Amino acid sequence: MRQRVKSGKSLARSRRGGHRRRKVRRARVLELSAGLTAVVVAGLAVGAVFVRPGGGASASGVPSRAPSAEGAPSATPAPAGKGSGVEAASSGAKKARGAAKTASGPSKHTDAEAVSYFKKRWVDDKAVKRITDIRTVGKYLRIYTDLPESAHNSKAAIDLCKRGLEYLVQEVGDQHPVVFVQAEYGQNGNPVLANILGPGDNSCRLTHPAPD
Repeated sequence: MRQRVKSGKSLARSRRGGHRRRKVRRARVLELSAGLTAVVVAGLAVGAVFVRPGGGASASGVPSRAPSAEGAPSATPAPAGKGSGVEAASSGAKKARGAAKTASGPSKHTDAEAVSYFKKRWVDDKAVKRITDIRTVGKYLRIYTDLPESAHNSKAAIDLCKRGLEYLVQEVGDQHPVVFVQAEYGQNGNPVLANILGPGDNSCRLTHPAPD
């Protein structure tokens, strides 16, 4: 009887051991199948990233969307008139520099008091209307005009010279007046048309250099 009981117990143990082995094997099979499934899913995901047309992967591995036209920043239009204003200012500065060089307009040497005196003293004088600028440079009064170079010793040039002489003597009190009336700008600059070269000169006729 004891042997039968022992054999029965050993048989039960062997059966239990068999059940345990089967369970371990099933667990391992499930783990392997789960691992294979995860690998397959990951492979499919990676393949989808590379195979997807037009798609790209970001640094985190997530496919990035291409920027749409709606989200793209648009160029900001320049304010209307801004460019034209800059060009106008530049053009104005060039004209001012040109006028100063050719004496066809005001410059840093313009004698504002002389200009005002001439305009008030001889309002309707035709010769005064030919003046483009009056400048005082080194105590010399220079009256620039739009008269041609050929107008040396002309009535208009001599009249302007006498008016310059009057301004220096009566208004400024200059005892050694020097006046130059000059022609419009040309190949020879602004040639002298008439002059006063000091207290001993009162004719205003151009004597030096001698006219052609």
